Amino acid sequence: MFGIPVFDLAWLVVALLAAGALTGLLAGVFGVGGGAVAVPILYELFRFLEVPDAVRMPLCVGTSLAIIVPTSIRSFNAHRAKGAVDMSILKVWAVPVVLGVVAGSIIARYAPADLFKGVFVVVAGFSAIRLLFGKDTWRLGLDMPRRGIMVAYGGLIGILSALMGIGGGQLSNMFMTFYNRPIHQAVATSSGLGILISIPGALGYIYAGWPHMADYPTVTAFQLPLALGYVSLLGFLLFIPTSIWMAPVGARLAHRLSKRRLEVAFGIFLLIVCARFAASLLV
Repeated sequence: MFGIPVFDLAWLVVALLAAGALTGLLAGVFGVGGGAVAVPILYELFRFLEVPDAVRMPLCVGTSLAIIVPTSIRSFNAHRAKGAVDMSILKVWAVPVVLGVVAGSIIARYAPADLFKGVFVVVAGFSAIRLLFGKDTWRLGLDMPRRGIMVAYGGLIGILSALMGIGGGQLSNMFMTFYNRPIHQAVATSSGLGILISIPGALGYIYAGWPHMADYPTVTAFQLPLALGYVSLLGFLLFIPTSIWMAPVGARLAHRLSKRRLEVAFGIFLLIVCARFAASLLV
């Protein structure tokens, strides 16, 4: 199967199940969909399976968005049960975020593979610097800005999240803390964006990748059976069970951590992801 020895395939399955658990845990802890973990892991998997470079990165992003669907729902429900989600912010962001995701999916249909990596590096790097070295005086305001700014930023979150394969948590966390919202509330509220981003995003990547699959028949016929456009059902099915299981655990852990510990942990995590993709751009 897949031209991989049975022993190696078994370890690959175990590794993906473990990665799914880590994805779900981080989804709950950081209020993200887990895409910043899923994308680099899927990238290594698809490299191992010799998926062509031209489709590898968008396939990772699309699959990540599909994986985010259940983890985001679980994470959001766990945070909402604790009363930490600001629904008024989610209502303002809902439409522009979805429209941004649609725009990002259209871009994905025509964008080169390095664009996805470049967006990942820039956003993850900026977010990490803000979390690790930012001070309380780094504020754009003491309360959330007017509706027009919120709508514009919501659209930007949707576009960038669709190109990165993430649930929008790190982008919305950064924005909300710049406007004096506590990190725990930012994390909880951001978990709701994962639902708004992942469902249209996964569907958009099926659309974006569908015509390109004909150019690489081995991706669907041999290496990645059951792939739909830029969404691999193989990766999706292996990640889902453990990621769903661990998301509520992460949410509970987030509410036990201090503000600074949560910021440092998230910042270090983002730096690792940023370094990984920056290195791949240079190779």
